[in-house]
Amino acid sequence: MRGVSVIQPACMPRKPWDLAFTAEPEEVAALRRIMRLHLGLWGLHDSIDTAQLCVSEMVSNVIAHVGPGTPTTLAVSINGTYLRIEVHDPDTRALPALLDAGVEAEGGRGMALVDAIADRWGVQLSADRKVTWCELATCLPSVRGQGEGARLMRVEAMLGLYGEVKLPRVTSFSPLSVAVAEEAVIDVITDLLHWLRAYGRDADEALDKAQMRFEADGCG
Repeated sequence: MRGVSVIQPACMPRKPWDLAFTAEPEEVAALRRIMRLHLGLWGLHDSIDTAQLCVSEMVSNVIAHVGPGTPTTLAVSINGTYLRIEVHDPDTRALPALLDAGVEAEGGRGMALVDAIADRWGVQLSADRKVTWCELATCLPSVRGQGEGARLMRVEAMLGLYGEVKLPRVTSFSPLSVAVAEEAVIDVITDLLHWLRAYGRDADEALDKAQMRFEADGCG
């Protein structure tokens, strides 16, 4: 099947991505299709409809209040267990606002709708652009959830044997603390490979199996 049949969309890494486009009404439908494709590949099927609606309203807000033809960027990432959607545009004056639009109104409902369906949203300003963002809760397991939390606790207990090493929490860390913990993790892996070799096992084969298991665990 020319390689297509071996692709497993649900296992695509959930890496942040962004897409530059020109804010025009005809672009909205294309952005919705792109969101559906990427979220499907990420296995976030339950979030697709809400995410598409947020993208539609946030981009339409740029078109309506900044103007058609505005150079805009859509950025999508995972923030903990939340799906984060950002729309970047160069106008720092036209800020999104909640309007008390009536049910029959054709305009003015965009950010009110985002406010109603997103778990949180906001606006970030910098010197040359603004970022309108929203976050949607997903069914992704918590970093401290049952499965992943057990693994992390085992690792932390093991690293305790390698000195006063404390793993940084996902919500609070510095590059230095991550680097220190990384070195300890490498020491642990190295010692485990030496242990396997000392008992006649193939260290390279074990490392390959661990890598495959690690990649499979990340596909949920």
